Amino acid sequence: MQRYFAENVEDTFLIKEDDFHHITRVMRMKLDEEIYCVNSNQQTARCKIENITENEVVAKVIQWVEEDIELPVKVTIVSGLPKGDKLEWIIQKGTELGAHEFIPFIASRSIVKWDAKKSDKKISRWNKIAKEAAEQSHRAAIPNVIAPVSPKELIKMAADYDVLIIAYEEEAKALESANLARALSSMKKGQSILAVFGPEGGLTDTEVELLTDNGFIACGLGPRILRTETAPLYLLSAVSYHFELMNG
Repeated sequence: MQRYFAENVEDTFLIKEDDFHHITRVMRMKLDEEIYCVNSNQQTARCKIENITENEVVAKVIQWVEEDIELPVKVTIVSGLPKGDKLEWIIQKGTELGAHEFIPFIASRSIVKWDAKKSDKKISRWNKIAKEAAEQSHRAAIPNVIAPVSPKELIKMAADYDVLIIAYEEEAKALESANLARALSSMKKGQSILAVFGPEGGLTDTEVELLTDNGFIACGLGPRILRTETAPLYLLSAVSYHFELMNG
């Protein structure tokens, strides 16, 4: 059954814009067909389409549904700006795996240079990708994607998180993967983790030193060197295993 994030007033959902187009033009749904709707409080309801106007679909709640879908801890992925569409891939697949938020990071070795003139359009596209992936994977929340930050801005933001880690390939070469296991074992449900991943060329020694001096723990992600778009997915999978499968 299709799922949509929408405005909710009591027992009614109002579905507009892209989702309105998806229901009426792509799915060609009719009155009385059923869908899932999620409100801003992450509450999910099974609904029936009650009315279709020129610009919105009105859906009536049939039953509120109890779900336990979100990861027990909030994982924010910080990605050194990669080239091409790799960040879009990270956002899409990371959302499917339960990421809470995505923060692009202007790293020294980022090949792509951030164009502030195109920022609004780019950020809007990233958030649309996150929303569609959240609907497809039946999430109860849409991860937020913000504008790229500098190292200094990242360090200021780090104060709001419980656990800070850097995925650092030099640690992987040293087979130092125990740091990740220790970090996850130290966490309780409801806490947050900020995880930094470098771009294609990795993080510089200076960047790693700056982050570790400010409370980040350098972690290897197993003995193999992972691509910039693979490493965040490895971490999210490890978090899911630790909190949902091993302790489920």
